[in-house]
Amino acid sequence: MSSNPNQRSAPADFPPPAAKSDKDWRAILTEDQYRVMRHQGTEAAWSSALNGEKRSGAFLCAACQAPLFASDDKYDSGSGWPSFTRPVDKQAVDTSVDHKLIVPRTEVHCSACGGHLGHVFEDGPRPTGLRYCINGVALDFKPEAPQATASHTPTDD
Repeated sequence: MSSNPNQRSAPADFPPPAAKSDKDWRAILTEDQYRVMRHQGTEAAWSSALNGEKRSGAFLCAACQAPLFASDDKYDSGSGWPSFTRPVDKQAVDTSVDHKLIVPRTEVHCSACGGHLGHVFEDGPRPTGLRYCINGVALDFKPEAPQATASHTPTDD
């Protein structure tokens, strides 16, 4: 993971990545989440229900529940993975260079727990021009609570 001077700390009840053993991660994550988030795997394209998620809400890290992306920044990139134009804030994610393929890519990690999320590419829409291509298995979705409507009961005056 690259050094980030603005890196935020993990939630108080979540130890930093170094404090968790492999056994701890396996107990917290599903097999697919573990493969993707702890070993930089990739889920199959079009396999995540979150790819088609259109409700308002927040996309959280599946490992530590840190807020990562907002539904307002999600779009259909046609790539087969949930895609976003930006993280919820600059400190939500960290990046590093991934040399696993012939062309280096920018890998995206959760800043709070270090979990691998996916990659970011410079072929996204305006205003950022970025496409955060994220494995759905690395995310949890928290829908926005419905707004309460005030009920008006007519009264006899």
